[in-house]
Parts: sequence; C-alpha cells; structure tokens
Amino acid sequence: MKLKSGVLTLLGMLLAAPALLHGQTANVVHYTTTIDNVKYLFATAEPVARLKSGDILDTNTLDCFGNALKKPGDPLSMVKGDNPLAGPFFVEGAEPGDTLAVKILDLEVDGDTGIGAFAPGFGAINETNYTPMLHPPLPERVWFYPIDHATNTAVFKALDSDFAVKIPLHPFFGCIGVAPANGEARSSVVPAEFGGNMDSPEARVGNTVYFPVNVKGGLFYIGDGHAAMGDGEVAGTAIEVPLKARVQLSVIKGRTIAWPRFENDHAIMTVGAYRPLDDALRIAFTELVHWIHQDYGLSELDAYELLSQVARIHLNEMVDPNYVVVASIEKKYLPAKKK
Repeated sequence: MKLKSGVLTLLGMLLAAPALLHGQTANVVHYTTTIDNVKYLFATAEPVARLKSGDILDTNTLDCFGNALKKPGDPLSMVKGDNPLAGPFFVEGAEPGDTLAVKILDLEVDGDTGIGAFAPGFGAINETNYTPMLHPPLPERVWFYPIDHATNTAVFKALDSDFAVKIPLHPFFGCIGVAPANGEARSSVVPAEFGGNMDSPEARVGNTVYFPVNVKGGLFYIGDGHAAMGDGEVAGTAIEVPLKARVQLSVIKGRTIAWPRFENDHAIMTVGAYRPLDDALRIAFTELVHWIHQDYGLSELDAYELLSQVARIHLNEMVDPNYVVVASIEKKYLPAKKK
C-alpha cells in the first residue's frame, strides 16, 4: 500500500480538485485522531475542525477496537467502545437539503498488523440479540494478520492448525457518514440513511460518496478502517486496521438525496440499509431507479426494466443492526447524463 499511495493520492487529487489543473492548490486541513478525541455516535456534536467546500481533509483513524488489541491473548474487554470515529467535521455552506460529496483520494494502512475477531452474540451464522438461541454462544476469538506493505497483502493464520494464506489488501472505510436528521444520535455500529457503519468496500480510493445533509455543516465522520473484507462480513469483522486518509469534501447546493450513493468513472451505486435483507435491497434499487430517472432522463419504468437486465448487487454486510446492500449499474448502459 505504501508503494502505491503517492500515485493514488496524485491521481485522486487531480480527478477530484479541478482547481489543481489551473495552477491552484486545494486547501488541506490536517487533523490527528486519538483515543481521547474519538466519538462513538453519529450525532450533532461540537465540530473538531471546519472546512470549506472543496477542502481536503488529511487525517488518521483508529481501528474498530480503538487500537487497543496489540498481541495474542489481549481480550476484547480491553476495548473501550466499538468503531471509534474521527470527527465531526463541519463543512461551511452545507445546509439541510444539500448533498455532501466525499471524494476518497488516498487510504494507507497505518500499521503492520490487522485484527479479526468474533464475540458472543454477534455474527451472521451464530445467535445474536436479534436471533436468540438456547444453545451456548460461540466463544470469543481473536486473529492477528501480519501485513506486508511491499506485496500489499495480509496473512491469515489459522488458530487451530498450521494453515496460512495471503489475502490482497483493498483498504476502505467501514464507517463513513454524517449526522442524522431530526436530532437523532445513532451508534457507530448502525448503518442507515445517514451512512454510518455501512462496511462498504465501495468506500475506497477513486470513489465519491454522496450523503444527504441533515444538519448545518453536515457534520462528517469517518472511522473503522478495513484492510480487506469478504462479502457479508459474516463473522462480524473485516481485517480491522487504522488508516491514514485524505478525502475531499464538497457541497452540492440544492441537491437532495435520501440515502448514501457511490460513484466512479464507470458506475453509479446506491445503498439500502435495513432489516430484513429484502427491504435493504428494495431501498437500494428504488434509489437507483430515481437516480437514473433524475440524472439520465429514462422514465422510472424504463430504468426499472433496464436494471432487471444489467444491474449488479453487492451484499456488504449482514451482521449489523441493519443489513447493507449496494445496487449498481455501469454507465456504459446509460444515456448521456443530462446537463
């Protein structure tokens, strides 16, 4: 990852900041995240920094355990809270009814070890608070993943045998979002309309994430870095890591969306986060139909039919209080975007 980060940063900045192409330098706001200044809620709170639309935020994030687990044998009881967040970051000019665009310019794994774990009452194929069972819960277990920055891989080492295998890294934010509407405060474990703990590999370098602005300034949060993750995050964690990050925050005035969206040069993607899983899928596809109709001019029924032929769906996770599905369509299947 370190070998690639400079190239990714330059490319991302050129794509995301047109001012750079005209001899201007985008303003960079630096912020240092520590266990003493993190938050555990997506909520209205005093901002830790203020940015103008178009500014680049350069910061670090802690892993989902607050960087508390250091060595085999460290128990999960050492963790102060789940998914500590950097933020909130206030973006000047952002008002309810606007959209906050977050271009992810660069992500670098900030360390040499990742962590995976499961705990009683959490996971996709064991009992949870939502699916209680009479049999004893699975025991707590923790895996440590050595990270090789030169090859951009992590090593899975089995705990009950001598098996090991390398896993390619694809860093992304597990938690990314804004303050919810109506004065709500939502746990950093929850994904919903404001984003949150979406565990979406789509929150990676080269993609732009769009969020509905619910409060003045947007109040943007990030955290829960992942070095890699399989579809569904079935055991409850990814390869959890701290990250170094650069993102560009821009306000789209007068543009109102209901749920988070992702976009890159090749595709548009919409998020559905709810239970049961089929409702999460319905939300994602309904939002994608609306986006195609509004920006590309197809009628909603034509968009619906087209999606039935070429859409993709990605089950990001089915372990959190809401499950997350991302629906997408490649731009090559769409008309030219309306001006």
